[in-house]
Amino acid sequence: MRNRFVRSATYDGCAEKSGHVSKRQLEIYEELARGGVGLIITGITYAHPSGQISVFQNSLAGDDCIPGFRKLAETVHDRGAKIAVQLFHAGRETAKTFKPQHKQAIAPSLVSDDPYFQAPHRAMTEDEIQEIVRSFGDASRRAREAGLDAVQLHAAHAYLLSQFLSPFTNRRADQWGGNLENRLRLHHEIYRDIRAKVGEEYPVLVKIGVQDGFPGGLEFHEGKQAAQSLSQWGVDALEISSGLRGRGYENSEFRPGISQLDREAYFRDWCKEIRRQVSAPVMMVGGLRTSELMEQVIQNQEADFISLCRPLIREPGIINDWKNKDRHRATCISCNKCFEALLKGEGLHCVIKKEVEEA
Repeated sequence: MRNRFVRSATYDGCAEKSGHVSKRQLEIYEELARGGVGLIITGITYAHPSGQISVFQNSLAGDDCIPGFRKLAETVHDRGAKIAVQLFHAGRETAKTFKPQHKQAIAPSLVSDDPYFQAPHRAMTEDEIQEIVRSFGDASRRAREAGLDAVQLHAAHAYLLSQFLSPFTNRRADQWGGNLENRLRLHHEIYRDIRAKVGEEYPVLVKIGVQDGFPGGLEFHEGKQAAQSLSQWGVDALEISSGLRGRGYENSEFRPGISQLDREAYFRDWCKEIRRQVSAPVMMVGGLRTSELMEQVIQNQEADFISLCRPLIREPGIINDWKNKDRHRATCISCNKCFEALLKGEGLHCVIKKEVEEA
């Protein structure tokens, strides 16, 4: 990598309905690479059709998706950046988009008393779990064949791996539920299958949710142990984030109103503690806006990489600005209107920037 800046995985809503990479995505990624970021992590890419959450979402569930990702990798490499694909399964979140007759939402357990999620879903069978495990390994093989530099396993936020890790959503009584080791078993089996299909030298990263956004869910002491286990298995980097979402943006990865320094880096304490106890490099994400703070994080060895999402939607060239001594604070105001536009089916863009340009 040419620097320590990572573009954190960002869903863009611009994929072809086939799951293939679109012309618009090539343009988005070329602009990011030209803007100076060291590593770009793609938006959520489903490894198995049952994990799809959007009609306009990328797929690596079949070999037909390889050529598009190969072109994407070439586009990014031509501009001097590296690229990883974030592999994902939505789990029960699929029910928010697809009706049961079109796609059944599967989860670790059927949970009927969840105040934050109420949509049809069912517990996975043993055979389904094994099929999902194999799908992540197969998708990783395709990523390597496409020339992508790494894969990142999405094990954070509201999605399947977080659902398995959280004791609130995982109420299984078999080898996939109960104690922490069992709730982390799916992560381990997926990692083993990926390694068997891509080899020991191909980088495998994990975005790990280390605490849920509500009481009664995953607590940090277990999330930290999970991160330590991942590092011991041989994962090549850990991006530290939150687990299942609670009520409102404040109890999710999308915290709003990052308008002053003391609101920035809201996962910093988690990162610092985990960084001291793992051998894998650590990526810090979450409300980072000021370059001086980011330098301090690296100098103090609180993290090894700085991971940015929303600031690069507003200013895809901000890394080059900072490199060229223009150290302005990121102009993103953390309003989350970009995310809300995505939920309406619009492609990724900064709503505020567009409003200013059209005024």
